[in-house]
Amino acid sequence: MSIAELKSPTDVLAGGADALLGRCADAVTAADKVLAAAKTGVRAKIQETGGIDAAQHAAHGLAWLATTVESLRQMQLWAARLKDEGKLGEFEQLILAAAFAEYGAQIAGGIPMSQLEIIRPAAMGVPKSVVRAYEDQVADLVADCSHESVKARLAEHIRHAQGSTTFGNSGLDETMSEIHEQMRKFSEAEVVPHAHEWHLANEYIPLEIIQHVAELGVFGLTLPEEYGGLGLGKLAMCVVSEELSRGYIGVGSLGTRAEIAGELILQNGTPEQKAKYLPKIAAGEWLPTAVFTEPNTGSDLASLKTRAVKDGTVYKITGQKTWITHPVRADIMTVLTRTNPDEKGYKGLSMFIAEKPRGDDANPFPASGMTGGEIEVLGYRGMKEYDISFDGFEVPAENLLGGAEGQGFKQLMNTFEGARIQTAARAVGVAQCAMDLGLKYALERIQFGKPIYEFPRVANKVVMMAVETMIARQLSYFAAREKDEGHRCDLEAGMAKLLGARVAWANADNALQIHGGNGFALEYPVSRVLCDARILNIFEGAAEIQAQVIARRLLEDK
Repeated sequence: MSIAELKSPTDVLAGGADALLGRCADAVTAADKVLAAAKTGVRAKIQETGGIDAAQHAAHGLAWLATTVESLRQMQLWAARLKDEGKLGEFEQLILAAAFAEYGAQIAGGIPMSQLEIIRPAAMGVPKSVVRAYEDQVADLVADCSHESVKARLAEHIRHAQGSTTFGNSGLDETMSEIHEQMRKFSEAEVVPHAHEWHLANEYIPLEIIQHVAELGVFGLTLPEEYGGLGLGKLAMCVVSEELSRGYIGVGSLGTRAEIAGELILQNGTPEQKAKYLPKIAAGEWLPTAVFTEPNTGSDLASLKTRAVKDGTVYKITGQKTWITHPVRADIMTVLTRTNPDEKGYKGLSMFIAEKPRGDDANPFPASGMTGGEIEVLGYRGMKEYDISFDGFEVPAENLLGGAEGQGFKQLMNTFEGARIQTAARAVGVAQCAMDLGLKYALERIQFGKPIYEFPRVANKVVMMAVETMIARQLSYFAAREKDEGHRCDLEAGMAKLLGARVAWANADNALQIHGGNGFALEYPVSRVLCDARILNIFEGAAEIQAQVIARRLLEDK
């Protein structure tokens, strides 16, 4: 059936779910061939230019291409699982079709690495013959699934699903779905009604909210039961982070502090350190913060300068830290320092568990040897960001993580997979929040005698928000499952974070566009979501650094 003959979305799905799934699987196979050719081409470009840094555009493009191909693979597998469970309805099939229409076309036509940078196959050294072969294989699928009737029908499904936990079946099992629903109920009741007030006033998330989050088990979600945790995996962490961040990214990110500290101590701590700190973290009794970044280091942790010098039974820490989230109300800090100045780079770094008294706005750091000032930010509020100066700040020697110097960087690297998976989940939550706001406004705003949702350019924005949110969700769930199964997943976690951040920003930007001038007014929550979404491309690995890491991993495999 040609595109001209299509009259409705049911024509796209006329061959049945099996036929659509088969066509999508074939498209993934074709895309893999483009990816293989791109790896060869990028390796040649790196050799020609003398290194990966000199070939960044091509190398980072390879990362985006691989992320796009993996996204399609995970969408096809998501739909196949739903079919096996008897849950693949028209809504889900149309989401699948729209995903393959857009991302399938991007592989040949150009993938957006940012608003200004489009990567095309030729830039990665992919031969024209490979591109033509790919286009020949996917042309009918892309054309059929791009038919305007697909988006029009999706728009109707989305309209009727307003207020749903997810738009389309997320593919979670019964237990994970129950966790998702529980977090949504909490967020809708206690977070959403107040989030914008907290943001506008730059106020801390109230301690009673933090206590409720603790009672829900969020801070001990992935910690073993022996330490007071729930003993769940990264998939559960994804679901919780996603839904809490949908309510307000600040609340969703409360769990990030506990996740990072908990994983650092669980994987690397001495038995005494685990017994002392993990139960208190799990219970929310002690709030942690991560103290890693320095003013002139950014992603270059090897150049970190903050010193920790042993003096009898204590280490004295001196140096500057920046972009420290929620440090004032934190009870413990995981602090990355240099204990051996003679060891340059990563080898001289050590991690400490540093206790401190809680402060407040009037007296942020009531501790000897520690001062700081707030960094005013556009979004990602509710916990507050600080510069911190240490001047002989004392930490007991037994609080050296793991009891051995020089292990700090290795210890930190072991947490990056989980941290990036969680950031991907937070991005999915922000993306979903943006879609919620855009849909609500589009249905309520009347112009020219009808809701603006009835205008295709508006509805199509919301449709693609739903489609890309589902893509980012499935990629983050995939990375989480890989982690839970004990597989190395730095590549998958990086892809999930890379794509999720882009989707969150695109959704927020388009949701604000739907609001028109009102979206530019601070009184509308979408203005907050735009600010919150912007940070996701920067923290836990800026998009450029993330693409560099992914590219290096891809090129490890011959």
